Amino acid sequence: MNSLDVRRTLFERMIPFNHKLAPLFIRDSLHSIIPEGTEHIFVMGIGSNVINGDSLGPFVGTLLHNLYPKHLTIFGNLQSPLDAQTLIPQVSGITLPKNSFVIAIDSVLGSERIVNSIVVRDGSILPGSGLGKNLPQIGDCSIMGVVLENNPTLECSLLSTNLHLIYTMATNIAKGISLAVRQYYKYPSIHPLLQHS
Repeated sequence: MNSLDVRRTLFERMIPFNHKLAPLFIRDSLHSIIPEGTEHIFVMGIGSNVINGDSLGPFVGTLLHNLYPKHLTIFGNLQSPLDAQTLIPQVSGITLPKNSFVIAIDSVLGSERIVNSIVVRDGSILPGSGLGKNLPQIGDCSIMGVVLENNPTLECSLLSTNLHLIYTMATNIAKGISLAVRQYYKYPSIHPLLQHS
């Protein structure tokens, strides 16, 4: 869980969480960011499996788990989340091969006008900043779900965040990543988009 700061990036796109074309917008956004020659994509599903509002990253990880084993590796899912306790030990033990690309997924807090949006951004994410945690930056690009307004009642609101919002965001993000991988590595269109749909 971090807060969405306003900073200059090479690419940023905001997508309504429930837009019927959200997966296609996410796919197109990723295609404009993933460098040519990328041999493997890693997804870091950051967040908790016990706090509704912070479960977006692990939810996406579960939906994508073992879907394209040759080209896509997932860290962080509902069974083994990358949360504040596990993030540093797990990430520090990962050696990424050459020509790999990392997509970081996390829930974020943002201004009222962008709540319920999915934000795809070229550049890393700073996990835990919304909760005052000091964790390392992660990702070559980030996909963030703006689940709540950045306000003082955060702790209580996170626990009772609408699961329909999280589920819809997670499904659209996972489908968007799946479409991007499927197209980038030329998998047949009959290849399933998600593990659990």
